[in-house]
Amino acid sequence: MITYNTIDVKMPDLPRRATTGWVRAVAASYGKRVGEVAYVFCSDEKILEVNRQYLQHDYYTDIITFDYTRGDVIGGDLFISLDTVRSNAELFGKSYDEELHRVVIHGILHLCGINDKGPGEREVMEEAENRALAMLSE
Repeated sequence: MITYNTIDVKMPDLPRRATTGWVRAVAASYGKRVGEVAYVFCSDEKILEVNRQYLQHDYYTDIITFDYTRGDVIGGDLFISLDTVRSNAELFGKSYDEELHRVVIHGILHLCGINDKGPGEREVMEEAENRALAMLSE
């Protein structure tokens, strides 16, 4: 089950049924099924607090993914800062909706086993994001 929650922000205009179907389709393309996935949309201040408390990182970010995947069933808590999504959309010349969808699926791709911190991994993640975004518009 996929849930959509907020902490100190208004729920983004994200069509939940369509988004849930898209997330399931992307996971299936990696041979995964969706278990318990909780999206938590929040502010920069909240994501900074989560980053400090759980990861000992002292910076803002667009998403933090807590991975509870077991075998081929993905699960996790995905904290998304809508403030950072908005500023990144401006920075990268993308629409807010496109950047929001990219971040929403970025966390799912992490749960599917794709990383983006090591050498060459960022490019692999970007390619996976682009394939997933293409699935959204089909």
